[in-house]
Amino acid sequence: MTDKSDQQNRSFLYVVVCASGIAADVGKLITAAQEQNWDVGVIATPQGLGFIDTDAIVAQTGYPIRSAWRSPGDPRPLPPADAIAVAPATFNTINKWAAGISDTLALGILCEAYGFGIPTAALPYLNSAQAAHPAYRESLDRLQEMGVLIGSHEPHRPKAVGGADRFRWEEALDLLGPAVPGRG
Repeated sequence: MTDKSDQQNRSFLYVVVCASGIAADVGKLITAAQEQNWDVGVIATPQGLGFIDTDAIVAQTGYPIRSAWRSPGDPRPLPPADAIAVAPATFNTINKWAAGISDTLALGILCEAYGFGIPTAALPYLNSAQAAHPAYRESLDRLQEMGVLIGSHEPHRPKAVGGADRFRWEEALDLLGPAVPGRG
C-alpha cells in the first residue's frame, strides 16, 4: 500500500480491468507500477469485478475499486489520472471504446481520457476468432488514431485459456513511460 503523504511526488495510474480469465493476475501490473513509483487505482468493468480479488486489490492499492458512477455530491475516491492502462482489454471493451459507447464507468473514463489528453495504453486479451472479426481491427485502428498505445499480445485459440503465461502486464508501463511527462 502507498503512503498517501508521498502522493504529490508520484504519478497516478488508473488500471482498467475487464472481464477475462487473466484479470485475476492484475496484481502483477499493480506491483510493477508501484515499483516504478506510481500510485494506482483500479476501475473494473461491472463484469470484470467477478474476475478479481477485490479485497486483495484494495489492500495493495489503498484505494477502493471503482465500478459504478458515484452519486452527485459524493467525494471522488481516486485522484485524477496521469495515465491509464487497460489490462486485460477485452474484445467488448475495445470495440465499445472505439465506437464512443460509454455505458459503464470504465468506458466513460476511457472515452473522456481522449478529450483530456490522458496517455492511455491497452493490452488486448482475446481469442483468435474474436480477433478475426473486422470490427476488432477497425477498433484498434481507431484507438491508435486517437493516440492509444496498443500492446503486442497475440490472440489465443478459441475455447482455450491461452497466452496467460505470455501476457506482459508490464508492457503497459513500458508503453506509458515515454508518454507521461517526467517518466520517459
